[in-house]
Amino acid sequence: MSTTQPIISKKQKFVADGVFFAELNQLLTNELAEDGYSGVEVRVTPMRTEIIIRATRTQNVLGEKGRRIRELTSVVQKRFNFPEKSVELYAEKVSNRGLCAIAQAESLRYKLLGGLPVRRACYGVLKFVMGSGAKGCEVVVSGKIRAQRAKSMKFKDGYMIASGQPVREYIDSAVRHVLLRQASIKVRIMLEWDAKGMQGPKTPLPDVVTIHPPKPKEQEEEQQQSIVPVEIEVAAQVA
Repeated sequence: MSTTQPIISKKQKFVADGVFFAELNQLLTNELAEDGYSGVEVRVTPMRTEIIIRATRTQNVLGEKGRRIRELTSVVQKRFNFPEKSVELYAEKVSNRGLCAIAQAESLRYKLLGGLPVRRACYGVLKFVMGSGAKGCEVVVSGKIRAQRAKSMKFKDGYMIASGQPVREYIDSAVRHVLLRQASIKVRIMLEWDAKGMQGPKTPLPDVVTIHPPKPKEQEEEQQQSIVPVEIEVAAQVA
């Protein structure tokens, strides 16, 4: 008797994929927070499921002789009921950690846990992010920062948009919680436009106006010389 997978609707499939991604992201966040975990990407192929872990310190994610990545593969396989050898985990290094909001939020979290003053830590993150080529950055620290009364502190630098479709393409945001100080951290980084799509989105902002330089006089003279007047002779018929 053959066992077939139950037929589910598209809505159920999208919900199941979203729950799987959320649980996987939370698992890797708790496990790899100290190793610069910066996100995960899931690729489903007909043969197997590939999970790409992005981190700033990939060597720590792999472990000694790949031991840690194999342990993570076993945990994911047993937790989500994957068949044997049907899921593979890979580690990918973040090219520019200054443009990754998750990495900066984790860095700020550990600075605050270490006892660094809030203003000094936040301004350090702002300076590092703007020095990495970001168009704008915003850091919000809210909660019981110093006294018993909760408050919110916001630090901004550069250009930041807050509405419209470009927010989904240009803004990279992350939220982390500092349990020791009862505070939450929110980091928003606006990426710069990149025609190649390496350091930022390919789509330019809709409010950007490009003014091309005027053509040199030599080109205008050549174009005028290339235009040759054409004489048309019309013979008149005499009745």
